Amino acid sequence: MEKVGHGDKDAFAVLYDAVASMVFGIAVKVVRDRSRSEEVAQEVMIDLWRQAARYRPEQGSVMTWVATIAHRRAVDRVRFARASADREHAHAVRERVRPFDEVAEQVEVRLESEQVRRCMRGLTELQRQAVTLAYYRGLTYREVAEVLRAPLPTVKTRMRDGLIRLRDCMGVTT
Repeated sequence: MEKVGHGDKDAFAVLYDAVASMVFGIAVKVVRDRSRSEEVAQEVMIDLWRQAARYRPEQGSVMTWVATIAHRRAVDRVRFARASADREHAHAVRERVRPFDEVAEQVEVRLESEQVRRCMRGLTELQRQAVTLAYYRGLTYREVAEVLRAPLPTVKTRMRDGLIRLRDCMGVTT
């Protein structure tokens, strides 16, 4: 370990051969996912290279020290994954919106549009013109009266009668 602590690559190769399978075994037991365990084992081996100078033989054997580092790293990975999943779940709950069926919405809009067109055909020509100018072109009653060259009270009556017919045709209850 002292040689590894001074950057001796050959000594690290010997250490690697001695502990790699144990490190991976600990990771698999804790993480329970082979690919993530491989990542954890790789991280532990990098930690061993970087922290070798910190090893103190009076505090325990090299195998115990390595096993402790491997176990802590694996537990950290599990905690991180769990916290990440919890955050994602919490976010999904906060952002939960009812599923939107775009196709159903389009079909409903199309059916309603067809029903409106059918009902509009049931109006007199004067009612249809007044309603179209007011609701599809956004004109005021006064502007509709000017376009149709009709008195304002007549336009209001046509609109009222036309809207009543549309309401009844569409099956809208008040």
